[in-house]
Amino acid sequence: MARLWQAIVSIWTWFVLAACIVLWLPAMALVRLATARSDPGRYAVGLLFRKIAVVTAALNPLWTFRRSGTPPADPRRPYIVIANHESFADILLISHLPWEMKWLSKAELFRIPFLGWLMRLAGDIPVKRGEGRSAVEALRACRKVLADRVSVMIFPEGTRSASGDMLPFKDGAFRLAVDTGVPILPLALTGTGPALPKRGFLLGRSVAEVRVLDVIETSGLTTKDVPALRDEVRSRILAARDQLRAGVLPDPLRRSEP
Repeated sequence: MARLWQAIVSIWTWFVLAACIVLWLPAMALVRLATARSDPGRYAVGLLFRKIAVVTAALNPLWTFRRSGTPPADPRRPYIVIANHESFADILLISHLPWEMKWLSKAELFRIPFLGWLMRLAGDIPVKRGEGRSAVEALRACRKVLADRVSVMIFPEGTRSASGDMLPFKDGAFRLAVDTGVPILPLALTGTGPALPKRGFLLGRSVAEVRVLDVIETSGLTTKDVPALRDEVRSRILAARDQLRAGVLPDPLRRSEP
């Protein structure tokens, strides 16, 4: 019986997600047309795109998604947002945060009908794994987004860990932060692994949370500081993730919302 309920909820959730993607396309196109001159960073249309995740998660009785910590006081101050990566559902969880970010995402996703069109409308940034030219173009696009006062979201692990352990962080996001002088905003998340397993269409029961950590300034740093910066950010995210898993976050910081 439990398996049947899981299958029913999974089919319902995939239907909701697909329906939202189709319904959002004309709305996002209209917003993009209306704000093309006043909003070169595509902040408004991108923020509308992320609401698909909020609606999808809210209508799935198997998922409880929460956020905690203190969001940036100025959502238009650009950050390089760094998070650990446990599941594709990380995207749905992080999209609950109340400010817009452009996502550095696999180029393959942009070739999916409707979803890829929405990602391009929102201004997300494609990158092909293992291709140096694509990485250079993606970094150039990131710089443009940051110059337009919009944050960039990057998973520095590059892929999800099969074991659930946090993988080493790659240098690219931290080099970008040092080169541009843009601060880093770390996020720690946990609980998304069961929500959307790597294989199969069945969704699992999940209580997941994303916590906004303290900003790390990069002004005055040089390329020599990249390894230390990378390791510091990873250490902070790992410690906060472990606290989230253990449920021992200090009460003043645990301001969670559905």
